[in-house]
Amino acid sequence: MMEWMEKQMPKLVLAPSFAASLIFVYGFIGWTAWVSLTKSKLLPRYDIVGYIQYQRLFDSPRWDMALSNLFVFGFLFIVISMLLGLVLAILLDQKIRTEGVIRTIYLYPMALSLIVTGTAWKWILNPGLGFEAMIQSWGWDSFTFGWLVDPDMAIYTVVIAGVWQASGFVMALFLAGLRSVDQEIIKAAQVDGIPTWRIYSSIILPSMAAIFLSAFIVLAHLAIKSFDLVIALTGGGPGYATDLPATYMYTMAFSRGDIGQAASSAMVMMMVVFAIVVPYLYSELRTRND
Repeated sequence: MMEWMEKQMPKLVLAPSFAASLIFVYGFIGWTAWVSLTKSKLLPRYDIVGYIQYQRLFDSPRWDMALSNLFVFGFLFIVISMLLGLVLAILLDQKIRTEGVIRTIYLYPMALSLIVTGTAWKWILNPGLGFEAMIQSWGWDSFTFGWLVDPDMAIYTVVIAGVWQASGFVMALFLAGLRSVDQEIIKAAQVDGIPTWRIYSSIILPSMAAIFLSAFIVLAHLAIKSFDLVIALTGGGPGYATDLPATYMYTMAFSRGDIGQAASSAMVMMMVVFAIVVPYLYSELRTRND
């Protein structure tokens, strides 16, 4: 009996958390999927009517705007964060004296919540209070920087704030990858007279393919689920010019009282996340098994 208990103890310890995950994660995902197939409005209804909510979703101009904004924000956010993080990591990899201080400064934005980041950048980019007002107070009265209140440019303010928040984290990932490269290979390349830029482009960076993929997965996930940054910075405006799928879902659920529409948008977001994460997990598991 005691021997059986010892063997089963890990399973018994993990059983409550496993059951909680089934109920509070996968259970609610299943409930959301069910509601997305109903005519639920302010209160949920459970009579399945098919894909009416999805048809309404993709016929909605506001959802089209949210998807367009997600593409613009996600592309710029991922590309700029990865490029900036890589450059910062390469600079820190030169083993400068103040590396610890600089690394802390770069990583500091990650210690802040996205609400704080959005609020701070809202003040900075406010035409009457922030950067524009400061430059004009220096005597350059013709200077304008009203992206925050311009429907065509407001989404780029979200990109600026998001990159500021995430680039330090990406830098830490890349720096760890750079430090894991075999130094003997680098020294041998230097002895052969290979220039530094060629060492990075031909030896170091190709060996960090897994780090690049991990950074992409993390940033893509952050972009898809972005909500609090948009709410704090622009509130989805002007109008709904900076709406993203997450803010659309929130508006439908809690402002418009349209739970079915919110559930269908949530399921679309989840499927996009799955489309990104599942192939990555499959490749990781396949690599380990091989």
